[in-house]
Amino acid sequence: MLAKLEGYAAALLGSLDATALATVAADLTRLEQTILGRSDLRAVLSDTSIAGVARGRILHDLLDGKLDETTLRLAVYAATAAPAQEVDHSIAELAVVAQVLQATGEFVHATLGLLAARKRVGGFADALLEGLDAGDFAQIERDLFSWARAIEENQDLRRLLLDRDAALEARVGLTRQLLANKVSPVTLRLACYVIEGGRARDVVGTLDFLVDYVAQARNWRVARVYTARPLDESSQSQLVGSLTSLTGKNVELQIAEDPALLGGVLVEVGDLRLDATTRGRLGALHDAVASGRLYESAFNRND
Repeated sequence: MLAKLEGYAAALLGSLDATALATVAADLTRLEQTILGRSDLRAVLSDTSIAGVARGRILHDLLDGKLDETTLRLAVYAATAAPAQEVDHSIAELAVVAQVLQATGEFVHATLGLLAARKRVGGFADALLEGLDAGDFAQIERDLFSWARAIEENQDLRRLLLDRDAALEARVGLTRQLLANKVSPVTLRLACYVIEGGRARDVVGTLDFLVDYVAQARNWRVARVYTARPLDESSQSQLVGSLTSLTGKNVELQIAEDPALLGGVLVEVGDLRLDATTRGRLGALHDAVASGRLYESAFNRND
């Protein structure tokens, strides 16, 4: 299974009671069979020309209201994160994992290399961060960073948590004992999963990876919007909807007015910069004139 999908599934499936888990396992099996029986749906999910976010949005729109919410989240994440050719197989693997967890009560983690194990922890984080406000992310970053430094600076603690021969339950239990009531439930689950889903000798490295990962996730959740004039509620709602469809995240707006833009909006979210301002269009026109591209286009036009 794709490492990130395995982590994401561990977060969602591991939090379900027996009844909910049975529902999700049945839903995933039914979805797998539906995909196998519908060549048109399978063609869309395996189309390499469709971006992962768009693929996930298509599947969400098709299945919304027809499946359990957890099943829907798992299916959409698989469609978004997996390569197009592996989406149907990834959903089939999710069904098997849910069935095994239902039968045995255990979520079996595959043995992975260092980078893949970090990706698995990243997938687990994706599941936990989805429902949080962007304002909560900074405290999670600080708490994870502090925990990493505490392990790094305490030789006895480091020896206990990084001992791959020690029982997993003991290492997770120690983490829970030391952090309980001192950090948020999300931070506690992340710190424990670093032990469960990460590499034993890479606990500090994985925690530092998570700090950066949460920071990047926060950047994709906050859109900085610069506008020449105030945006009414309808415009803000439309902008949020468009950015959510584009990024696959629940985007929050930070709006600042800048009359120098003349008109339109400038949006910065993650590493995307969308310039739909009047000043931006005038700048592009100036660059075209200065480089001669505008004149060349006019002279070469076939009338």
